[in-house]
Amino acid sequence: MTLITKEFSFEMAHALEGHDGACRRIHGHSYRLWIGVNGEPCGDDESPKQGMVMDFNELKRIVNEEIISRFDHAFVIRRTTENSALIEALSTHFEGVQVVDWQPTSENLVAHFATLLGPRLPSGVRLHSLRLSETATSYAEAIFT
Repeated sequence: MTLITKEFSFEMAHALEGHDGACRRIHGHSYRLWIGVNGEPCGDDESPKQGMVMDFNELKRIVNEEIISRFDHAFVIRRTTENSALIEALSTHFEGVQVVDWQPTSENLVAHFATLLGPRLPSGVRLHSLRLSETATSYAEAIFT
């Protein structure tokens, strides 16, 4: 098995409803995302993909379709009864409002991103890890075995 990793970046704002710290305010981050996938490199000497676990451009396309296009320059907010009027007002006036059923923490975003990416990977390629950094010194990471 060989592991390959590609890095992405995007800007996103979120609100952590009910949080007891500074993150209770609406705020945003310059996120960095590392996607690691593993598999056996292609052994077919006649294939243009010979030696590759997966073409980095294909991984980029999948991540852009599933994550970047949805979350870059978006505002992510949890769907609650208390937020319903706010969600409606924001969605009426702005594009990019992403409503989720969970608190939009880095930990939950990593888990959600995994559910989006896993089914899109080519046969024989598995999601190995996702690391999402929301600041220069803080990140959440999930390792899949």
